[in-house]
Amino acid sequence: MGDAKKQMTYDAIVIGSGISGGWAAKELCEKGLKTLVLERGRDVRHVTDYPTGMMNPWEFEHRNQLPLEIKQQNPIISKCYAFYEGTTHFFVKDAEHPYVQEKPFDWIRGYQVGGKSLMWARQTQRWSEYDFQGPARDGFAVDWPIRYADIAPWYSYVEKFAGISGNKDGLPQLPDGEFLPPHEWNCVEKHFSQQMAKHYKGGRPVIMGRAAHITQPKPIHLQQGRAQCQRREICERGCPYGGYFSSNSSTIPWAMKTGKMTLRPHSVVHSIIYDEQKGRATGVRVIDAETKQMTEFYARIIFVNAAALNTNLILLNSTSNRFPNGLGNDNGLLGKYVAFHNYRARVWAEYDGMLDSTTEGKRPNSPYIPRFRNVFKQETDFLRGYAAGFGAGRGSHTKQDGIGADLKASLLKPILGGWYVGSHMMGETIPKETNFVALDPNQKDPFGIPQLRVSVDYDDNDEKMVKDYLAQMTEMFTVAGFKNIQSSDSKQAPGLDIHEMGGVRMGKDPKTSLLNKWNQLHACKNVFVTDGACMTSTSTQNPSLTYMALTARAVDYAVKEMKKNLI
Repeated sequence: MGDAKKQMTYDAIVIGSGISGGWAAKELCEKGLKTLVLERGRDVRHVTDYPTGMMNPWEFEHRNQLPLEIKQQNPIISKCYAFYEGTTHFFVKDAEHPYVQEKPFDWIRGYQVGGKSLMWARQTQRWSEYDFQGPARDGFAVDWPIRYADIAPWYSYVEKFAGISGNKDGLPQLPDGEFLPPHEWNCVEKHFSQQMAKHYKGGRPVIMGRAAHITQPKPIHLQQGRAQCQRREICERGCPYGGYFSSNSSTIPWAMKTGKMTLRPHSVVHSIIYDEQKGRATGVRVIDAETKQMTEFYARIIFVNAAALNTNLILLNSTSNRFPNGLGNDNGLLGKYVAFHNYRARVWAEYDGMLDSTTEGKRPNSPYIPRFRNVFKQETDFLRGYAAGFGAGRGSHTKQDGIGADLKASLLKPILGGWYVGSHMMGETIPKETNFVALDPNQKDPFGIPQLRVSVDYDDNDEKMVKDYLAQMTEMFTVAGFKNIQSSDSKQAPGLDIHEMGGVRMGKDPKTSLLNKWNQLHACKNVFVTDGACMTSTSTQNPSLTYMALTARAVDYAVKEMKKNLI
């Protein structure tokens, strides 16, 4: 090997630095591998690069609202709840990163070191045995090649390091984890939970959400330089305290401390290099985002963690004589069976009880209703089910008549209103071959890479699930004594859930899946995919914790195999 190539050669390459890429980097570096981490966006350093993290509302030019011009220029990203004046620097701009919507799809992206781990909603539930059994039970998608027992120790492993708050609830459909103390309920939330247990005989538990917030730091968190969550509720701006888990505050600095990591921002991955004679991937082609020059880097192991749809794009664009339709794509299924979470439905109401109580302070979390439909047996006319968020609060208003001292006195004495409650749905969608992504044959992005063509939609199963959620939640609110119950179906396009999954699914059979039980490409043993693209089905739980656990598990396997010279 020449000196020039030697300088571009590493033991491992990780594509992407978000939630799963950060974990891949940490694990590979801790195991002694010289690791190159490629990130298409700019560098974002913990604390230093959170420009709005400590700003007060009055310090923003537009009081934290989006100017009309920015909304008009960014019709897709502006739909995201976390996109506002204080966070625009963490989200891609629509015009700069085009894609083709064969069917409406709101693709929400964050291109920087840390990816969307800076702006995520931080909900972290484990999957259960019932979730991994889902496809085998009803015959849709393919059987998962793993079960809960395979991943349970890895859930524990990542939970301890990341810092997950929660309560041990003893639910078979939502296993307990390694929890820091849970966040507190308010009295109306407790009332709702108690009424559900009483009326449904424990069949519809309402629990405190499990969230990646350090409510009580352990030594491992202090070693990371992270502190207790300050409950500021502006997490998506970046947390200078490291109170919630992000790649920037946790895994990336930890990997950097080993001296084994090279972090290369502004590195747009074009494709993976496949060597026909060696029968393996040998490296990655990278376009410098600033100079547009292409460079090649080489490694024995490659982890693809570019976020689900971009991981599909990279693999589809990685063509060779051996793989004319994309790396590992012998069965033609690469890019197919994409699924997501259905967030369309909401229910809200009022409660006129407990007027002697109110809330104090803030809480970056809320209660959670685990899936209660079709968990242990098929009981409805739709497949799978949904989970739901829930929360209660009490608003206030002030009298604004009068002038001078009278007005000031009124403004300083807010008048409490009644309690309000609300819930949103998170439904599991069924992976289908008709839900796919592909390379557009004509249109290129600014780097000369084919644009991604997205064709993903709802189906009749999703419509039935929305109706059931609205009916069941309305009934549950009625049982709890809530009044003025209202509901809506936003009809929002897929994508706004920001939980896209699949396209490079795991499975037992190379004829029907791309990855084996170790997240390893069936047809290219030294390439691993451990982000959302690997998911065989979606369950109802927020998926990030599962990506973390799958990543740590896959790295452990990959390094052991590499040391045996098997990959």
